[in-house]
Amino acid sequence: MSSPVFAVVGHPNKGKSSIVATLAADDSVRIGPEPGTTMRCRRYPMRVDGEELYALVDTPGFQRARRAWEWMQRQGAGAHRRATVVQAFVTAHQQSGAFPDECELLAPIIEGAAILYVVDGSVPYGEEYEPEMEILRWTGQASMALINPIGDANHVAAWQAALGQYFRVVRVFNAVMADFRRRTEILRAFGQLREEWRELLDRTVAILEADRARSRRLAAQTVAECLTQVLTHRVEQKLPPGQDPKPYQAQLEDQFRHDLRRIEQRARLRVEELYHHLRLQRRETELHLLDEDLFAERTWLVFGLGRKHLLASGAVGGAATGAWVDAHLGGASLLAGTLLGAGIGAAVGWWTADKLVRVRILDMPVGGKAASAGPTRNRSFPHVVFNRARYHHFLVARRTHAVQGELAVAGHAQQTIPPLLAVEISTLERLFHRLRRGGDLEPATAALAEVIAAVFARDDRTEAPDQPGGPAGEARSGSGVINTID
Repeated sequence: MSSPVFAVVGHPNKGKSSIVATLAADDSVRIGPEPGTTMRCRRYPMRVDGEELYALVDTPGFQRARRAWEWMQRQGAGAHRRATVVQAFVTAHQQSGAFPDECELLAPIIEGAAILYVVDGSVPYGEEYEPEMEILRWTGQASMALINPIGDANHVAAWQAALGQYFRVVRVFNAVMADFRRRTEILRAFGQLREEWRELLDRTVAILEADRARSRRLAAQTVAECLTQVLTHRVEQKLPPGQDPKPYQAQLEDQFRHDLRRIEQRARLRVEELYHHLRLQRRETELHLLDEDLFAERTWLVFGLGRKHLLASGAVGGAATGAWVDAHLGGASLLAGTLLGAGIGAAVGWWTADKLVRVRILDMPVGGKAASAGPTRNRSFPHVVFNRARYHHFLVARRTHAVQGELAVAGHAQQTIPPLLAVEISTLERLFHRLRRGGDLEPATAALAEVIAAVFARDDRTEAPDQPGGPAGEARSGSGVINTID
């Protein structure tokens, strides 16, 4: 059996292309605020490991639905012939140019595509929509209505009442805010409408869930490898004979910091690729957290481990360390609470970036001297890197492909990252300690990836605010609150 095909249809500028981008996980879909962005049908397949699971067809909007509906009514067909009348309409007008948009959008439906009818729940329902819904009903294809609130959701209830008379399934689905669970719910619902697709779409959902779990694991591995690199990185420079080493110290420190920035950036790009965000522009527009310099004081205040946690984790060493740290941390955690309380800056100067690395002068085995910077022994630094990576992953994993602007943090959002458990903080600190000691890094990196994967999985299960008129599970894409504990 061929993979299911869904034609996404409706009025112009009601979010059809956004629905396609989200359900196809494709940021190449052209989305614009002006009507008529989509002029011709275009097919967007959803593939995993090269297998096409289903396809979305982006279509132009209805332009002359009432006149087209009047033409069909004049044919006087009974219910058993209505699909034939719709096909006759397309055949009769494809060459004349009288109904170019209607013919274009109906063509994939005539060929067997199921219908996703999209309306904007932020605008009032009007009778002008009824001719296009009648036309879609006459095609005889399996159909579902999606209410996509582009603005507020004041008119969702009216739309639900009206759409329920034309479609067996009506869902509120905000293409910008829909989380992964809501996306798979749409596919399962279509399996109920077309019996021959039920088993196929259940399998599709299982594949998508497995693919997402794999993306989380690979993202966790990427972050673990990033942490291993930043904790073991060092740079050296041979000194000319008799040369004063002082001028080389600042140069070496700058090179060390530059290398760590590059390591972090490579990890971010890899995580974005894993979630199919290939064109993501990453820049903060409100809180300026993610793209502040890795070594800026504000970055350390927001993402670093607090003073009492560092004092607790400073006792790392020996089999009893984990229990000791857990007992002293209690239920406290990172990334929970309010953003940057007033006056916090002066309290943490002793653990900020000026102690990141020390430059040493070494005697070379073959004679002469060399300047060496790294690896870092700063206890807070790996927590800064990890929490930046965690926050970045949280935003990217929840971001739909209908959001094609810059990756931004909305300061008004109420969504927060789930707090780290005390045992997770202590486990991270033990693993950071193992990595600092060097030796065989692979087991510690693998263990670190497991811890991070568990954190990412819990983040992915975070409940988000309810979508108006629908079940819970909708997250405001690109939003979050980052917090500090001390």
